[in-house]
Amino acid sequence: MQGGRLLTVLVCLASTVAIVSAGDPYFYYTWNVTYGTAAPLGIPQQVILINGQFPGPNLNSTSNNNVVINVFNNLDEPFLLTWSGLQHRKNSWQDGVTGTSCPILAGTNFTYHFQPKDQIGSYFYYPSTSLHRFTGGFGGLRVNSRLLIPVPYADPEDDHTILINDWFTKSHTALKNFLDSGRTLGSPDGVLINGKSGKVGEKNEALFTMKPGKTYKFRICNVGFKSTLNFRIQGHKMKLVEMEGSHVLQNDYDSLDVHVGQCFAVLVTADQVAKNYYMVASTRFLKKEVSTVGVLSYEGSNVEASAELPKAPVGWAWSLNQFRSFRWNLTASAARPNPQGSYHYGKINITRTIKLANSKNVVNGKVRFGFNGVSHVDTETPLKLAEYFGMAEKVFKYNVIKDEPAAKITALTVEPNVLNITFRTFVEIIFENHEKSMQSFHLDGHSFFAVASEPGRWTPEKRSNYNLLDAVSRHTVQVYPKSWSAILLTFDNAGMWNIRSENWERRYLGEQLYVSVLSPEKSLRDEYNIPLNTNLCGIVKGLPLPAPYTI
Repeated sequence: MQGGRLLTVLVCLASTVAIVSAGDPYFYYTWNVTYGTAAPLGIPQQVILINGQFPGPNLNSTSNNNVVINVFNNLDEPFLLTWSGLQHRKNSWQDGVTGTSCPILAGTNFTYHFQPKDQIGSYFYYPSTSLHRFTGGFGGLRVNSRLLIPVPYADPEDDHTILINDWFTKSHTALKNFLDSGRTLGSPDGVLINGKSGKVGEKNEALFTMKPGKTYKFRICNVGFKSTLNFRIQGHKMKLVEMEGSHVLQNDYDSLDVHVGQCFAVLVTADQVAKNYYMVASTRFLKKEVSTVGVLSYEGSNVEASAELPKAPVGWAWSLNQFRSFRWNLTASAARPNPQGSYHYGKINITRTIKLANSKNVVNGKVRFGFNGVSHVDTETPLKLAEYFGMAEKVFKYNVIKDEPAAKITALTVEPNVLNITFRTFVEIIFENHEKSMQSFHLDGHSFFAVASEPGRWTPEKRSNYNLLDAVSRHTVQVYPKSWSAILLTFDNAGMWNIRSENWERRYLGEQLYVSVLSPEKSLRDEYNIPLNTNLCGIVKGLPLPAPYTI
């Protein structure tokens, strides 16, 4: 199999594959989205299936492939899928969030066409509408390196995806009613590994089987809703090799804190006594730990795993130190032949600093969340469509959010939250967490350098502590309680892009915003035209398309 590098696509149910003779190849899929019944925690409940699968099928691609997915929505509600971590260069039309796309109405279909341009790595997809993510519809998404690009480790025996997440037994409709009524969700009911839960000592079917002496690649993604999860494998070290699209320095870890929305790729060698071993996923930073196990088996062995599980780390100082141990591999090539370290981000002048402080407030008797005193609400007309049709002023106002939050946020304004950022500027964003809970934030359309994370409040003097050499380029960053994290990036991807809390409860109740990155040229060199199959809704429904961009 050559670690997935020779096999470009996994065959999915009801999918067809076609390869063109020249240029980047095309791969076609048909996905049917339906409700079904499963019992991940032993209690039968409604889940969202894709082609009858929970979790959904793994999407296996290679850099620059054209991926075409025809999604049929057989639910009773509007639906969208987003592709977390894919940058959709010049093409925010395919991002699949409510600020860029009209939802796929019940009983209809929509075809996504995207290209992981100049990207490699471990990602996942999930529903972005309502609270559908709480019910399923998520799956692994991997982008393999092209054969001509060297990878800084030997091809593994096999390449597996491990989706870990917290889980609630109530339906997404019931959870939505909780939030809409002003209540919060509380702690999750359990934790899943690839859609299943297990208990020590019970008969658990092996999730993966390893041949003695062989090395395997595992892509571990936290596809959950609010909980940081610690992942570990009984008796085995994990060599970290890739993180959210970047090759990293290859350190060995006994366990990894995987924050919501994050993906790590590790190598594990079957170098222990041939028997079964437990994989463990457990919540972190909650009052009560919730955990699950899955079985990793050695081929030909029927010896049960030991009941003594490896313990989880304690406290968030350990987690912060682990974050600081992650380093970009400067000599490795990613999607392009040139080494990652040939991009010297630490020598670029910062043109703008934006500090985003998250907060929780009560608005009209109901809990809301926001950034810098603004709690986002979705609009009937997606923000990108309103902007593209020249009707933005009828839907939202730019820059209601300020670059600097008030010293104390005592109230939230509830309205669409859209920030203008000048195309191709190098920007510093500070995520400042004044609360006692763990936070995780994501940016669509770009990767950024997570240069620092520290306790306390950020001040300009803190820049002296930035890692300006080998911080990992990624798309999700955690912020510890009463702490801050800093990221640096060039906004070089024209479009409308979502900055959001990966805590889905907070995101649903307003802790998100959109960044409008407009190219002054209005040229196809910078942004693609609206696809002809785009659904139109709200005030642009039925309108003729604007004049297309040209070179």
